[in-house]
Amino acid sequence: MERIDKIISEQTPYTRKQIKEKIKKHQVLVNGKEVLKPETKVKEEDIITINNEVLKIKKNVYLVLNKPKGYVSATEDKKSHTVLELISEEYRHRNLFPAGRLDKDTTGLMIITDDGSFSHEILSPKKHVKKTYKVTIDIPITNQMIEGFQEGVKLNDTICKPAILEKQDEKVALVTLTEGRYHQIKRMFGVYKAKVIELKRIQIGSFRIPEDLKEGKFRELTEQELKQIKQNN
Repeated sequence: MERIDKIISEQTPYTRKQIKEKIKKHQVLVNGKEVLKPETKVKEEDIITINNEVLKIKKNVYLVLNKPKGYVSATEDKKSHTVLELISEEYRHRNLFPAGRLDKDTTGLMIITDDGSFSHEILSPKKHVKKTYKVTIDIPITNQMIEGFQEGVKLNDTICKPAILEKQDEKVALVTLTEGRYHQIKRMFGVYKAKVIELKRIQIGSFRIPEDLKEGKFRELTEQELKQIKQNN
């Protein structure tokens, strides 16, 4: 059992002061009965109503974001905009963070959540979940690049795990990685004197970024989509 003011504060943007005021105004009910004190304990199965609306309890939140350029994958940053600034006010009360990261000038698929276990178990680079990117470079893609990616590109003193490079157009390709080194794709192409012009993540495991999700927009993952991502583990 937990205090009702704690539950409401975790599930809504209301402050403890606002919740206390709503209780005073008889706007909070549990199983149809008025709540008289903020410290009232409620059970998991109890139905909480605020302003005649049933409170939907969510243990965790899972959002899919189509990240635009110019935003850093962080919860806060003094110099740059963060991806959390793209999330609407109704979710701000939750301790959200980006699960995994994309460079500031990289766009595409990101998962925003408040579930640390999910982030670690499903999206951690150590789990080797496949991630696919659409890449545009400044020179034509060659068979040497395709074969080199498949063998494992050498970066300084380390060798990348084998990657799949699928040519889509003269200078456009899909790249699938199972690891996440710093600026990895840019550095891999750099070995072949190629510069990455555009980079967009389009897929994590078997989950592809929704076609109708415009850049800079987000929505909650459906249960089916969440299950699809978890199956990658």
